[in-house]
Amino acid sequence: MESAGCSAAAANGAMGSPRDRSMVPERLQRREQERQLEVERRKQKRQNQEVEEEKSDFFAAAFSREQAAVGELLKSGESMEQLEEAAARLQGLQKLLNDSVLFLAAYDLRQAQEALTRLQAILAERRQELQPKKRFAFKTRRKDAASGTRVDAGPGAPAAEGVPTSPPPLKEEGGIGSSFVCGFSNVESQVLEKRAEELHQRDVLLTHLSKCTIKLYGNPNTLRLAKARSCTLLCGPVSTSVFLEDCSDCVLAVACQQLRVHTTRDTRIFLQVTSRAIVEDCSGIQFAPYTWSYPGIDKDFEGSGLDRSRNNWNDVDDFNWLARDMASPNWSILPEEERIIQWD
Repeated sequence: MESAGCSAAAANGAMGSPRDRSMVPERLQRREQERQLEVERRKQKRQNQEVEEEKSDFFAAAFSREQAAVGELLKSGESMEQLEEAAARLQGLQKLLNDSVLFLAAYDLRQAQEALTRLQAILAERRQELQPKKRFAFKTRRKDAASGTRVDAGPGAPAAEGVPTSPPPLKEEGGIGSSFVCGFSNVESQVLEKRAEELHQRDVLLTHLSKCTIKLYGNPNTLRLAKARSCTLLCGPVSTSVFLEDCSDCVLAVACQQLRVHTTRDTRIFLQVTSRAIVEDCSGIQFAPYTWSYPGIDKDFEGSGLDRSRNNWNDVDDFNWLARDMASPNWSILPEEERIIQWD
């Protein structure tokens, strides 16, 4: 009898309490729900990936087609009208890129931006070639041959004998080269200015500057600042690209379509940009919204073609930081309490 009682108790224990038995279907149901949710998540992820691939394929085809058309216009263009058509299509190409930055891979974005930079350089060079020749061109050629591409040495700072007023244009992948036609070079501890009539749709080169304040009141086509130390640069809207290279301890206020920053450290940038900013081989870069203003800036924005309502100042790609789930240590947002600056 005792043996039979033990067997019955064991059987009852194996079956479990009524509460335990009622929880089994609940657990199975929860597990099934979790499984279905995971299946749905994977399905949605595949669909999103397919959509992004379709968008990328469309962008690649459209960009390549329009890039070829612009290149052909620049190659065969024998009039300013053809160059202006190329410039208009180039702006459309830039807009296509700006609208596609959210789904493009970093490599594709970089390649497209470099292609645009090369086309912008060719456009600037072709414009310069087609400009009417000045009178007394023979003397101008002799002067140019002796001094090379000239940029200003700054007011009240004549070049020393035997020292060129500027170094040769710095070489950069996709750089502008000889298309820079105005700027300042080899100046220390001065206030340097250029007005709208000097800047309009021109390419600006600023290089080898130290402890200077540079104010550019107008609408340049491109802007490049290289080898600057402890400088403040304030610039009106730039129609296309701003390049910053090998600078340190600087403050900039710039508005542009695209910004590229290379080998630069400890620099604050007050930015208005319609695409994404790019930093590479940099450290200690801080970003804040563009706040500089001057009489006539509204007219310069209209002439630049920039969309003032669109500003991706805090949307930055660091080509040295590939981790998507962690912020880059090479750039940061400038705290609001540090953004109050007296520009004048």
